[in-house]
Amino acid sequence: MVPLILLLILIAILFGAGAAVHLLWWIAIIALVIWVVGFFARSSGGRWYRW
Repeated sequence: MVPLILLLILIAILFGAGAAVHLLWWIAIIALVIWVVGFFARSSGGRWYRW
């Protein structure tokens, strides 16, 4: 019974980590798209961000 519980906990941890990594990939892709759009949409010689 204990090995089964440990296996289920391990599966839950790995599934949670996989979902988090998947979410981070989507956030990184969205940030890259926003950066590329801002890079090409900027006015000549000016910065498109405020930092």
